[in-house]
Amino acid sequence: MVTEIALLALQRATHVTLHQLSLALSDLDLTASELNALGNLGDGKARTTSQLGAAIGTRPTTLTGVVDRLESRGLITRAASPADRRATVITTTVEGRRVAKRIRKAMTDLERRALAGLPPESVEAFRVVLTALTGEQT
Repeated sequence: MVTEIALLALQRATHVTLHQLSLALSDLDLTASELNALGNLGDGKARTTSQLGAAIGTRPTTLTGVVDRLESRGLITRAASPADRRATVITTTVEGRRVAKRIRKAMTDLERRALAGLPPESVEAFRVVLTALTGEQT
């Protein structure tokens, strides 16, 4: 029996979930990268540009465009970090927090539906695998 390469299945699942999120949130007129950025900022914590880039897994040049578009739409603000003036801190505006909350709800709803039939230990193992693939420390 040939076992499917897990990364190919993950890639396919990513595309399917991004498509479903884009459909659910189409009225926001945001790209997948913009949804991802606001979804990560939806916890209310400010992030430096490098922290946000690491969280959404994108290159700095791509992140610059995403941040520029979100700022021009009034969803985020950028300011020099009080701790390190070389760093830029990104925070959501009032409207950005409203949109981010909606994005996180759509993500949570999609995840809940997709994983509903799985035993809790399988979901936890899935989270462990994702953490290992991203190189994050637990």
